[in-house]
Formats: sequence, C-alpha cells, structure tokens
Amino acid sequence: MDAPSLRINTAIENENAMVIACFPSVGMVSSIVAHYLIDHLELEFIGGLVDDRLPALALVNNGTPLPPIRAYAGNPKCSIDGCDQVILLMSEMVVPEPLVHKIVWALFEWSKEHEVLAGVVIDAFAKAGMKSTMEGVEPVVEYEDTEEIDVVGIGCNDAARELLEKMEIPLLQQGVIRGMNGGILSEATRRGLGTISMMVEADPRWPDARAAAALIERLNVLLPTIDLPSEPLIEEAEQLESQLKALMESAGQSEKPSTTSNAMLYG
Repeated sequence: MDAPSLRINTAIENENAMVIACFPSVGMVSSIVAHYLIDHLELEFIGGLVDDRLPALALVNNGTPLPPIRAYAGNPKCSIDGCDQVILLMSEMVVPEPLVHKIVWALFEWSKEHEVLAGVVIDAFAKAGMKSTMEGVEPVVEYEDTEEIDVVGIGCNDAARELLEKMEIPLLQQGVIRGMNGGILSEATRRGLGTISMMVEADPRWPDARAAAALIERLNVLLPTIDLPSEPLIEEAEQLESQLKALMESAGQSEKPSTTSNAMLYG
C-alpha cells in the first residue's frame, strides 16, 4: 500500500458534513467526548483508515472488533448552515510521527473529494503546573488560568475564528500543537478551510470526565441535540472512563502509560 486509505461504506452520504476529529489528548478528553457523541448522536460505524505501516491490531469493545483509526456517521441536528451530517474520526492510538503528514493528507484529500463543509478538532491541555505523559505529543499553550475549567480555541481562517467568538471561546494566543491535531490544523490553514479546534484544560493524571463534559457543553452550540443537564452528563462521562480503562487493559496497557516513543495507548 503506497498511501493511507480512508475506507468508508459507499452507501453513506458524506457531502456537506461536519467532521469531528478526536485523536489522543491529555486526560483522554477526546476519547470520552467521542464515545459520548457516538452514543447520544446515535452515530453508526462506517469504516476506518488503513495503512500497512500502522500496527495490526483491533480494539474490542462490547464484543465488537474495531480498527484503531475509525469513522462514524449520523444525521443529528447541526446549527452550521448547510450541514446535514456529522462524521466522527477517532482513535485511542498515538499515530507514529513519521505517518502523521501522510495520514493527514489522505484525510484532507478524502474531505475535498466529498465536499466536507466544516471541521472540529477536539483537544486538551494539561492544567497549569501539571505535566502529562504524552511525550512528544502534549500541546504547549499559554492561557489565562481561572477557577473554572478553561476552554480555548484555534481557528484556521477568519470565519472559523468568528465562529469561536460567537461561541464565547477565547482564542489561543500562543502555543504549540503537535501530532495529528497539529497536522490537521496546519493543513487546514494551508488550504484556507473553516476548521476550528476546541481545547479544554484537563487533569493529565487520569481520564478527566469533567473536562470532557465542559467541552461537550460548548459543542451544544454546534449540535443542539446534546444539550443535557451537566450532572447526568458528568455521571455518564465517568462511566465512559471505566469503559475506556477496560478497553485499554484488554489491549495490554497499564493504567499509567508508557512514555516511550512507541507507546500506542495511554490514559
């Protein structure tokens, strides 16, 4: 295989879609958000990304084997003009750095072919004074630390930055975004696309359900169907924490992740 390939069920319509990208983040926020959206937006598994340089493994969840980088789709109510579908791309796997640009390119070429309308990158950063174990992948941001769970945003063009302002998400002024999330944002800017990143302050010591809940509440603006009271949302996110821990343990990983460069999953 010469290049990564995103293999999607051809029966699924994917024009005018909003793509939500959930790749590994501090506190497993992106994984918690992804599983929550799959459940509450009733998204259907539609395929995954294939590349012979990726590890040959399947993640088993509720008896179902799944590829490490996979896609889901559905038709929830969306507040962005022209958006009639949501496609979720997710992984619990840290993509090896030599493959990031190739995979990002394949994703954007697929998005161009299918006229994707908008993109949202879900990400997190460690609370002030804390250090995560995401060596080489953890974002570095400068932000105003408050008593609340802080959320900052990145916009890849003027329209994206205006959208973040309407959502009352302050723009990140200084920082470095790495890995898949950094690659996606850089390529979206190069192509002039209306992609945004929503980043939440998270505790890096364990899966942070409250940080994920704070970010999901911000997503209500784009996806009004997930407008739920905060307490039940947090309770469900905490249940997802347990499921994710079990998923990682079944893949042979300890609760505290490896800090070596070939680490695949982490908590």
